[in-house]
Amino acid sequence: MSTFLISCGGTGGHLAPGIALAEGLVDRGHTVTLLISQKKVDARLIEKYAQFKFLRVPGTGFSWSPVRLVRFGFTQLQGFLFCLRLVRRARPDGVVAFGGFTSAGVVLAGWFCRVPVALHESNRVPGLAIRVLGRLARRVYLPTGIRLPSVRAAATRYAGMPVRREIRRRPQAAARAALGLDANQKVLVVFGGSQGAGPLNDWARAKLALLAAEGIQVYCVTGLGKGGEERQELRTKTGAPILARFTPFCDQVAELLSAADLVVARAGAGTMAELIRCATPAILVPYPHAADDHQRANAAFFERQGGGVVVDQAFLAALHAEVLDTIFNDWLLRQFRANLERMDRESSLGVMLADLEEIVRPPPAAPSAPVPSTA
Repeated sequence: MSTFLISCGGTGGHLAPGIALAEGLVDRGHTVTLLISQKKVDARLIEKYAQFKFLRVPGTGFSWSPVRLVRFGFTQLQGFLFCLRLVRRARPDGVVAFGGFTSAGVVLAGWFCRVPVALHESNRVPGLAIRVLGRLARRVYLPTGIRLPSVRAAATRYAGMPVRREIRRRPQAAARAALGLDANQKVLVVFGGSQGAGPLNDWARAKLALLAAEGIQVYCVTGLGKGGEERQELRTKTGAPILARFTPFCDQVAELLSAADLVVARAGAGTMAELIRCATPAILVPYPHAADDHQRANAAFFERQGGGVVVDQAFLAALHAEVLDTIFNDWLLRQFRANLERMDRESSLGVMLADLEEIVRPPPAAPSAPVPSTA
């Protein structure tokens, strides 16, 4: 069996698919080590995965700010030297990177030591790391229909984001019970990704009383460092009690998405993959400052496929009406769910596992030359 290094740190959108791939590789008898960043969000996300070995790699994100640019260059050099020592010591059969600032060091180290390298890009606008490093990779996995001029056609494969095995649709009543929510009232989840989204949190707080009056429970994941646990009991128009919860982090993602009638979320590729897997309709509010505006491209694709609708952050004033129009339209919600189930037919993880085993397999030995006859 083979040994893999998986670089997947920095955000939940990088780490979650790395864990999904690790689960699949280990199930097939391979050994994995996951390389993560030194950010708090990584530390929180890995708490429930004690079965895996994680190593923290030096590195910070790219910035044009002079001070941060210098820091970026210095920490990337540290990361490369760390990974070079690791690759020389561990001698992995393959390196897989999911983009982000933790990828460069291990990809360069793998290429330098002649280890097969694979890259995975889940956004519909490939990030800087994938664009720059793609020419060094034996394989680059891209969303369907996306091409990179710097990557050879023979090296390109189409595969969506692999999703952790725990992320699957659960019975709605059981999911709501697990989160302490009423099974008989509508549920709106507000979710800004692993790091939260301030404007979405602010919107949820500003509209909380209005949503509660309409009989909508709100469960808002604010993000680490954006407030603590909070539980509020409000009243509907008829005076019935209704619950609202704010939490900085939720590691019950399957229950969270299964409990929801509707989700208001950012448009990161990881969030979208989990929405698709749980068949949960969503109103997406793309982060307007995402690199290369990739969230807007992700959201547009999601809307075209019929998984939900998109509201630009500049028009958050219209979000409340959009939520009410959607969450009480059972016919529309059923249509969205049917479309999401259709979008989930391909097993991205299965595609990647079979292909990775192929590219790390040693070439067949050349047949030995026949021994000349002496007769």
